[in-house]
Amino acid sequence: MRFLITGAAGFIGSNLADRLLADGHEVVGYDNLSTGRMEFLEIALANHRFRLVRGDTLDQTAMTAAMSGVELVFHLAANADVRFGTEHPRKDLEQNTIATFTVLEAMRAAGVRRIAFSSTGSVYGEPEIFPTPETSPFPVQTSLYGASKVAGEALIQAYAEGFGIQGYIFRFVSILGPRYSHGHVFDFYRKLRNDPTCLTVLGNGRQRKSYLHVVDVIDAMLTAIERAAGKLTILNLGTAEYCQVLESVGWITDRLGVAPAIEFTGGERGWIGDSPFIFLDTAKIRAFGWTPRYAIREGVADTLDWLIANPWILAERE
Repeated sequence: MRFLITGAAGFIGSNLADRLLADGHEVVGYDNLSTGRMEFLEIALANHRFRLVRGDTLDQTAMTAAMSGVELVFHLAANADVRFGTEHPRKDLEQNTIATFTVLEAMRAAGVRRIAFSSTGSVYGEPEIFPTPETSPFPVQTSLYGASKVAGEALIQAYAEGFGIQGYIFRFVSILGPRYSHGHVFDFYRKLRNDPTCLTVLGNGRQRKSYLHVVDVIDAMLTAIERAAGKLTILNLGTAEYCQVLESVGWITDRLGVAPAIEFTGGERGWIGDSPFIFLDTAKIRAFGWTPRYAIREGVADTLDWLIANPWILAERE
């Protein structure tokens, strides 16, 4: 098959490109390289079945041209800066919601009928049911990122009804693994690298979070695309466990061999929109035969090992 991946030079997109190419498919990578990195595409660029198109997801003409001959679009490009969303609210609207509309319109123009969308467990806000199923009612949204993803989901659902496309909506927990360059493991490692004697932790450290390795999220998406029927499939992607932030801190400091003094900023949230408990019910995706290979602690360790082996990523983010 021929796939197009928006955000192909990003963390998940580049890993997905490598997997699809290894499986013998053709891949068109679409990225404006605003946050994506060419280093992540070294393996893909060496493959004759990969083509990189440098373009913006808000450019419908360029996207339509890039979709020629494509059978399915993985729409992964997004602004994932949840923590600082209130400082630039228009960014979530443009890069997440309007960009998803543009992708859908480009698909219509190019005759592409299938889309896989990276949504988020943040759409559930602060639910009352744990683990949270896909049928959980949406509460008041607590982050601009989550709100923009809800809007993106709604657009895909409406296009499935109105234009007959087939949509796969994946609600992720936080993703870990090689090429990870944004999130708590990255932040804690960078802080400890600069000062191994002290670590500031946002909130009270008791926030409960779930994480999934990038290999597992790709396996889950490909399993669903192969086996799920119907015009719309909505699936939670996560592990059957969660951890407290302070547990993750312990795993990281143990791996690094440091014993810093921990300073908490206080409160049950690390920032505006931070959900103190994220734990998704994954029975639906498991019913398709998928199970994750990595436990959360293994995912944290693998991520940390990659960061240690690739110090350039920290220098680039300084």
